[in-house]
Amino acid sequence: MSTITLYHNPRCSKSRQALQLLQEKGVEPQIRLYLEDSPSREELVTLLGQLGIEPRALLRKGEQEYKDNNLKDTELSDDALIDAMVQFPRLIERPIAIAADKAVVGRPPENVLDLV
Repeated sequence: MSTITLYHNPRCSKSRQALQLLQEKGVEPQIRLYLEDSPSREELVTLLGQLGIEPRALLRKGEQEYKDNNLKDTELSDDALIDAMVQFPRLIERPIAIAADKAVVGRPPENVLDLV
């Protein structure tokens, strides 16, 4: 089994649940506190490919940065949305588990078990 990296926010209950589920399966993932160690543009592009989703699907729409930057504007390009996530990592949905070339969003947290 390849190493699992978890984009984690310890203040988020879903993120804590995902971590606990992995640990219960005997997996100790590499933790990336993505709010402190935010992903680069290149990492986000790769991550979106691993998830198989468009940038808009990775946005947390309830965050103040989403509202303040008018990210609901459907005319915004994928590049603009990625730039916003690089600038404001809180916009990135969480948790995200990554193993090799596959990734899943842990919503619900049980999704992370797809990588085990």
